[in-house]
Amino acid sequence: MRVGIVCPYSWDMPGGVKQHIDDLTQALIAQGHDVSVIAPASDDDELPPYVTGAGRAVPVPYNGSVARMSFGFLSAARVRRWINEGDFDVLHIHEPLIPSLGVLACWAASGPIVATFHASFNRSRAIAIAEPLLRSALEKLHGRIAVSDAARTSLVEQFGGDTVLIPNGVTVSRFAEAEPLDGWGPDGTTLGFLGRMDEPRKGLPILLEAMERIPDAKLLIAGPGEVKIPKSIRDRVTLLGMVSEADKIRAYHSVDVFVAPNTGGESFGIVLAEAMSSGATVLASDIPAFRRVLGEGQAGALFRNGDPESLAEEARALLADPERRAKLSAEALVAVRKYDWSTVARDVVRVYETVTAGAGRVVEDL
Repeated sequence: MRVGIVCPYSWDMPGGVKQHIDDLTQALIAQGHDVSVIAPASDDDELPPYVTGAGRAVPVPYNGSVARMSFGFLSAARVRRWINEGDFDVLHIHEPLIPSLGVLACWAASGPIVATFHASFNRSRAIAIAEPLLRSALEKLHGRIAVSDAARTSLVEQFGGDTVLIPNGVTVSRFAEAEPLDGWGPDGTTLGFLGRMDEPRKGLPILLEAMERIPDAKLLIAGPGEVKIPKSIRDRVTLLGMVSEADKIRAYHSVDVFVAPNTGGESFGIVLAEAMSSGATVLASDIPAFRRVLGEGQAGALFRNGDPESLAEEARALLADPERRAKLSAEALVAVRKYDWSTVARDVVRVYETVTAGAGRVVEDL
């Protein structure tokens, strides 16, 4: 099957949606499909052979974060050309409700179109104003996928219709084995964090405040952005900055407890699945998406969302109890198998097969 995938966010910035698309693409290629991706990217960016750049991305506030998207005449022209030259059996658009390439692709294409919705959202004035435009895009979809119950509920409540639930995926084998980073390694004292350091909903300030209450712990932080480390804990905190994929995996293997203090806006939690695949013990805020991934605490520990004291209490208990850490790690390795891309990609292909049965190929709608 020839598949065209539309990524709404800049290819050069880390993020759950971009990682989802990249991993799905590679899983589909491994299963014998012919896949092409279009994403916001400048002509100077180094891209994988399966990715086409649609023009420079610009930062746009969205869903409590700042996303880098493309929208305009140049991007629209590149999307139309990519669709026409691709001769796709199915077009797979991610996040078609945001002002980026997905909307442009919906306008340009006809034929079998599938969309995946990643984010949960509330009714807002902006959505109300844009609803006629958004509905015109949604009406062209032949299949809809949500990666979580929260994302599915948001979509159905706002726009109605049916939506298939297929969770995010993770390539479990990729994270299973790696050497710890030089000078690091599970030693009963190390906590880890991965995410945009300066994005409030990732919750790093909560973790830093909790560190004041965990005097014997060290903290390893990886991710883009800047953060001010309190002087009182500065000698126990190491900032790696933005790391390569290989070093990210090594970082998961360098900690005793991986902490996800996110305060909300998450529909799944790909970092949890990655940490679980690496065998790390996970400690996460008790937001709904994280509770589901961790089986309500069976595959990882939970603390009260936004509460540094609760985080510190749980972290101290985990660091002091290697047997509990080992048990949670073993449970996590079992629980994460259902999210492996070898399984998830086959579920996505079933949606493709359903919408393409008896339909034509994707072409520009002239």
